[in-house]
Amino acid sequence: SPDLVAKVGDHELKASAFDAYLERNLGESGGGMASDVLSRLFDQFVREEMLAKLARERGLIDKTVPSADAVEPLMGSTPFPEPAAAEISAYFAAHAAEFARPARVHLRQILVDDRLAAERARRELVAGLAFEAVLAKVSVPGSPPAGGDQGVLARDELPPAFADLIFKLEVGKVSEVVAADYGFHLFEVVERWPAENPALEEVTPEIRRRLREAAADDRLRGLFADAQSRYTVAVYDRNLPFNYRGSFPISRPHEER
Repeated sequence: SPDLVAKVGDHELKASAFDAYLERNLGESGGGMASDVLSRLFDQFVREEMLAKLARERGLIDKTVPSADAVEPLMGSTPFPEPAAAEISAYFAAHAAEFARPARVHLRQILVDDRLAAERARRELVAGLAFEAVLAKVSVPGSPPAGGDQGVLARDELPPAFADLIFKLEVGKVSEVVAADYGFHLFEVVERWPAENPALEEVTPEIRRRLREAAADDRLRGLFADAQSRYTVAVYDRNLPFNYRGSFPISRPHEER
């Protein structure tokens, strides 16, 4: 059949099913994509069908359930044990550096293309005029604001040319006008936090989440390995509209009976 693109055991996969997979996951048909990208997507499609076949054979779903909905029943067929306290402690000991928090500042700025406007804005801020009011005065109507709240940032999240200056600013103080290739900056540090190493109790929820995700990944790999051991997969690449370069074996005409 010219519509047959793969088989998972005795289950035939049609081109229309792969098209539907692309529409569901990408919102498009995949036309114009490179063959290696389409090959990876096709392999994901085949794996989804393998897991769906496994779920149906185990009686977890019936034929009316879409293949895309098969993973959850498979994963949920055996409850995941909660990570034990010893496992959480061991993870924390092995990954403590990942939880260290660098020094951070809550930063806001004004950026204008005229030095005189920047100097005037600085004088107003130093005199006590509200930051929002000064920002509104220098912003051009109908254009994005000339700066504003930049959020909480660590040193390595700042442009290197400004990082030292910003981290030396006292809370509530306004920097001198700083010239750049694209305008003139004013910086204000609203709040700052020192570098810190959180205690185990603070990061336990995050460690639990990571361990649950790792357990889920392990289970999914195990389910796929089970499906691989049960089902022979063949790809009918001559019926695909791209050059298949995926990981599944290709069925050639002389191989068919």
